Amino acid sequence: MKLAHFSLPGLSRYFHASKLQDVLVRRLLASKADPNLSVPLPSVITAEFHPVYTCCRREIGTVDTQQQTYLRANGRAEFHETLRGGQTTFHGPGQLVAYPIIDLKRHKLTPRRYVHFLEDVLIRTCGRYGLEAMRTEHTGVWSSPERKIAAIGVHLRRNVTSHGVGLNVSTDLWWFERIVACGLADKEATSFEREGVKHVRVKGVGDIFVEEFAKGLDGVRGVERRPEGDLELHVPTHADTSS
Repeated sequence: MKLAHFSLPGLSRYFHASKLQDVLVRRLLASKADPNLSVPLPSVITAEFHPVYTCCRREIGTVDTQQQTYLRANGRAEFHETLRGGQTTFHGPGQLVAYPIIDLKRHKLTPRRYVHFLEDVLIRTCGRYGLEAMRTEHTGVWSSPERKIAAIGVHLRRNVTSHGVGLNVSTDLWWFERIVACGLADKEATSFEREGVKHVRVKGVGDIFVEEFAKGLDGVRGVERRPEGDLELHVPTHADTSS
């Protein structure tokens, strides 16, 4: 089978990408519940967002109005609550956001192995640009033990994944200075650009990430680009799941 790649053009609103993600999640869950439905392809949405701060499921209802106002930075950013794991983080211009929607059991992954797999994919993606990245005792990917270049926050429902990763390419790191990113007060955010990898486009990094993701995913052979309109119009058929 192929991995379907939905690459959103330009800058996207978080809410828009989240709704598209929900379409793919619902389709995959429906196919698991009804054996008469065809199984959709495993998918990844890649995007670059307008500035937005998001909090995790454990923080829902705990970010008061004053803090939300601060995070919105006089209208320069949005704030949204999410169901992903992790803690409060930032997404915005210059950062790759990737949302894989896959059935872990279909690809022989446990939740723990899936997070490890995402770290591996991010490390290999950085390596394609000559940037040596690593994992530490903290979830995510790092250029050094003190500098985090990619965050991971996922959600699972009946082993179907949503949300995913944020990889800083040319992100304005000022946005991270306004929060304790991912709850790690003694660490700091970094980016390709800060680490000396310049003049790189987020879209190109997204294509590399999806390529590396497909390489390591059991049962997948290659990537199939899909237009965003397919998320509203495409009805999967049995042919979609063929190798």
